[in-house]
Amino acid sequence: MAESATVPRLRVSAADLVDVLVYLVVLGLFVQFFPAIISESFAMTLLTAILLKVALEVVTAVKKRALAARAAADSLWRRVISVGTLVLLLPGSKFVILWLTELAFGGSVKLGGFWVVTVLIIVLMIARGLVRRLLEPSG
Repeated sequence: MAESATVPRLRVSAADLVDVLVYLVVLGLFVQFFPAIISESFAMTLLTAILLKVALEVVTAVKKRALAARAAADSLWRRVISVGTLVLLLPGSKFVILWLTELAFGGSVKLGGFWVVTVLIIVLMIARGLVRRLLEPSG
């Protein structure tokens, strides 16, 4: 028999599941307490939490690359370009998240505007860090 091509499997770690759960709880609280954030159902909130997890992982990876490029820059122009990338990436990532949410869910989910989504992302990242630290094995 011919050997079949191996398809890489997407592995979801326990940390990824914990992140989605944390995002789900925080997003649910924001939906309840911030009128600008709307989600029509629990399923939409869960899907939004998953979308946020993926989007924030990509944004974090790009930010790390930009920081590494700044640290490795050997000329003034490379430093300026890497700092410019970071300056554009910080607010730009919020607009990308708003756009992705609109694209994926239409009117079923609204994350408010730029400032509301900025606060949401900051709270998501703080909550994620705190829960990861809490669940970290001691020693």
